[in-house]
Amino acid sequence: MLASGLITLREGLEAALIVGIVLSVLRRLGHADRARAVWAGVAAAVGSSLVVGLAIQRLGVAFEGRGEEIFEGATMLLAAVVLTWMIFWMRRQGRQIQTELEQDVRRATATGGNGPLFALAFIAVVREGIETVLFLTAAAFTATPAHTLLGGVLGLALAVGLGWLMFAAGRRLNIRLFFRVTGILLLLFAAGLVAQGVHEFQEAALLPTFVEHVWNINPILDENGGWEPF
Repeated sequence: MLASGLITLREGLEAALIVGIVLSVLRRLGHADRARAVWAGVAAAVGSSLVVGLAIQRLGVAFEGRGEEIFEGATMLLAAVVLTWMIFWMRRQGRQIQTELEQDVRRATATGGNGPLFALAFIAVVREGIETVLFLTAAAFTATPAHTLLGGVLGLALAVGLGWLMFAAGRRLNIRLFFRVTGILLLLFAAGLVAQGVHEFQEAALLPTFVEHVWNINPILDENGGWEPF
């Protein structure tokens, strides 16, 4: 539940920041009336992400036995790679995102149509949505569906609340500290996904078992019995 909550909290807040920056620039440029195109793009992105999530879920259900182990292992390893790349990319490029978004909004409004604004919001948010779907799918393999869903909903609700505090209520939050702390926690989650993904590949006989037992304590504690002195 913690992993899924962290995922939706971080990805949801990233999406909220993007939408908030775009809307703020529109207001500053005197185009607040064109915010509908942005919200339409956001809605389309959310819908598309849900469709992708359902498609991945249907695909996973279709596998059984060894195929299921391979699917789960591949999903977890892919999620770990994308998650790690995303965290380090945000650390390098985070400061430039606002400037680039402002430039994109200026170019979009210069065209006079709403299509570019719709596309800008859609592309920015659907990327976060598909990442979230991938990460939650991987997280669901390591927890119960109920815990994954509950954590995801709570994290998303908190992200929406924080986004509202920043852009509607005008509260200042230490975003840099937030992303630093959540980044560290999600890197630990990614490491766990790698270990679990490798294990699934070993179960499917795609990888050898590197170490059968890290420590052999059978002389004092038989795995099939009790402690020898007793």
